[in-house]
Amino acid sequence: MPPSCLMENHTRSSEDKWIRNASLLFTGGTVYWNLLEPTQGNWTGSDEANDVASYFRIAQEEGLNVVLRPGPYICGEREWGGFPAWLAEVPNLVVRSNNGPFLNAAKGYIENLANDIRDLQVTRGGPILMIQVENEYGSFGDDHNYTSALKDILRANFDTVLYTNDGGVDWTLEGGQVHTVLAEIDGDPSSGFTSREMYITDPTELGPLLDGEYYTWAPDQWGSDNPHNTTVGNPGDVEQFVKDIDYVLGNASASISLYMFHGGTNFGFGNGALWQNRTTAFTTSYDYGAPLDESGRTTDLYFTLRNTFQKYVANGSIPSVPSNLPRASVPEFTLLPGASVFDTLGNKTTSKYPLTMEALGQAYGFTLYEHTSNATVGGVVQPGDRARDRILVYVNSVRQGIIDSQYQHPLNITVKLQPGDKLQLLVENLGRVDYYSRGNPYRNYLQDPYKGILGNVTIGGAVVEDWDMYPLPLNDVTGASIPSYNNTSGVKSGIPPIFYHGSFRMNASESSNNPALLDTYLAVPNGLKGNVWVNGFNLGRYWYVGPQQSLYLPGTIVKPGQENEVVVLELEPGIRQGDMVVEGLSEREWGNSPDIDCLRCI
Repeated sequence: MPPSCLMENHTRSSEDKWIRNASLLFTGGTVYWNLLEPTQGNWTGSDEANDVASYFRIAQEEGLNVVLRPGPYICGEREWGGFPAWLAEVPNLVVRSNNGPFLNAAKGYIENLANDIRDLQVTRGGPILMIQVENEYGSFGDDHNYTSALKDILRANFDTVLYTNDGGVDWTLEGGQVHTVLAEIDGDPSSGFTSREMYITDPTELGPLLDGEYYTWAPDQWGSDNPHNTTVGNPGDVEQFVKDIDYVLGNASASISLYMFHGGTNFGFGNGALWQNRTTAFTTSYDYGAPLDESGRTTDLYFTLRNTFQKYVANGSIPSVPSNLPRASVPEFTLLPGASVFDTLGNKTTSKYPLTMEALGQAYGFTLYEHTSNATVGGVVQPGDRARDRILVYVNSVRQGIIDSQYQHPLNITVKLQPGDKLQLLVENLGRVDYYSRGNPYRNYLQDPYKGILGNVTIGGAVVEDWDMYPLPLNDVTGASIPSYNNTSGVKSGIPPIFYHGSFRMNASESSNNPALLDTYLAVPNGLKGNVWVNGFNLGRYWYVGPQQSLYLPGTIVKPGQENEVVVLELEPGIRQGDMVVEGLSEREWGNSPDIDCLRCI
């Protein structure tokens, strides 16, 4: 086993420059089923963005081996732990279980993935050294028939070493172990290695020690009271990192994987969430103080850990570190208000009762539910069994309030409808739950992934019937530049969401044929909440409550010497003061603000 490794999620990185800074021995290759098969039977492994095989070849060129983490469940704070949303509509399917429909779907996924990368195994001269079976399954369950079935599927398609990775306590190790599969741990290496030796007694599961996820911090979550997680200003944490690495490499003669070495970005709607009696959604940025920052540049932590690893390898074996390239700045530019979301609706589905986002054939984004009243009715709006996840409530296109599942006690929104009035519920999927542990007291929403509205909508306890539903996945925002307002005087608080648009230029000479010189962080300082697209690419979500206050724009997205189109979906136009502007920052800022939509919510 190699002595050290790094962890990188393939589809979180838009460029391969991070891998040139690795200077270690192997990389964790986590791949996402939902991107490789976004709709059932539609395999996208040959698309440039999903070309896992090319990515692994780059790793091999740089002298790195690959630890493949194919799932089918991968967690990673990603949308539904990497599961594609269409699984929710397969009859009788239950994820992460010894369930025929799920195992059949997982088998097809693994077979397709193997067709793309089978020849890249170390047994065939490639870089893939090991392959993980599931991911931390012992935290979730203890059905060994399920994990054994996955093992058999992987063994039928690959011929290199298989391993499991579980928390370093008795019940997680015992729940996750699989006969004939190497058992490894994550978290604290000292207690974890001791637990593995104590609780894993099957000799077919024993072998070299690996801390498969050694946490260099914890991911950020949206919220006024959630500051950015980082080791900057926390020397005690860095000291503990060094002590643990010294223990693993110097005393235990084991291997360690830094999670994360380079976190990257949850572009678009790619972030996941937790359920803790409320939705806790992860930010677009997955850079919570990683040794390589979100843009692939080295940090002080990088050099501290590099110096620690240097003690355990031959002098000169770690390559020199490339100098950090400066990031670009973009002067502030003004956005013009374009189309209202309510003016860009596509195909309509009509039903007596609301259908979920998945039943409408939609995976991500927003869904609009409209009901035209034929009677006088009033009272508190109850959107099905619960808010799934953040619901903007309108009557005749005037916002009445927001029901936000990010709070354990969201607001009660009261409406009064007259005949002919239109009730509109715009539901945002904040990210499906990606992790559940049987060791916590919360409901298992990993196996209840539905978004939109599940169940009946009631007003004052009365069931509301007859709905028009409009999926808004926002895969293409080109229509958003159709003007709806001639000037900003038409933008006022309470109107439906608006697509703003503008553009910027970067001189071609700035890139010098190196797109990393065009990297920047886009900020929308007067925006409240929404998404940003550049040249049609969805950078992700912004929300002024923080902690994230800017979005990483990779230079590979920028067109040097040309106009770069920016589209901003602002969900609550007119609330923040000032013109809608965007600027590109060479150094990002973090911060938190109160949620003015829910000041008293908890």
